[in-house]
Amino acid sequence: MDILLLLLGAFFIILGIIGAFVPILPGPITSWVGLLLIHFTNAISFNWTFILSTLVIAVVVYILDYIIPALGTKKFGGSKYGIIGTTVGLLLGLIFLGPLGIIIGPFTGAFIGELIHDNQNSNRAFKAAIGSFIGFLFSTGLKFIVSIIFAGLFFSKIWEVKLLLF
Repeated sequence: MDILLLLLGAFFIILGIIGAFVPILPGPITSWVGLLLIHFTNAISFNWTFILSTLVIAVVVYILDYIIPALGTKKFGGSKYGIIGTTVGLLLGLIFLGPLGIIIGPFTGAFIGELIHDNQNSNRAFKAAIGSFIGFLFSTGLKFIVSIIFAGLFFSKIWEVKLLLF
C-alpha cells in the first residue's frame, strides 16, 4: 500500500507542476495532494501543522491566481474583457500553439478582448494586454515556485527515508 501511495503522490506532484502552467489544473493544490498521500504511508509522516500550513499556502496561491492577472490588467488600464481575453487566449494558445501558446495566447487574448471592449483605442488595448500578460506571468511563476517547493519537500522526504532504510 505504501508503494501505491508513493507512486500516486509522485503522480500528483508532477501533475501539480504541469498544473502551474495549465489553467484547468490547480497546480499547488494538486501538488499538495501528493504531500498528503505520502503522509498516509507508514514510512513517511508529516505533522498535521505542516499538512495544514501547506494546504493554506496552496489555497491562497490558488485564489491569488485569479486576482493577480486582474490586478495587472486593471493597473495598466484594462477592463473585464481583457481579463477574459487573457484566459481564452491561454486556452486557445495551448491548444493550437503548444508551449509557445503559454506566452502568445494570454497577450493576444487580452489585446483582442480590449479591442472588443473599445475598438477605437489600440494603444490602450496594447497597454492593458501588457498588464494582463505581466499579471499572468507573475501568477504562473508563483504557482510554479510553490509547486516546485512542494515537489522538493516530497522528494527530500522520500530520499531521507530511503537513506534510513539502508
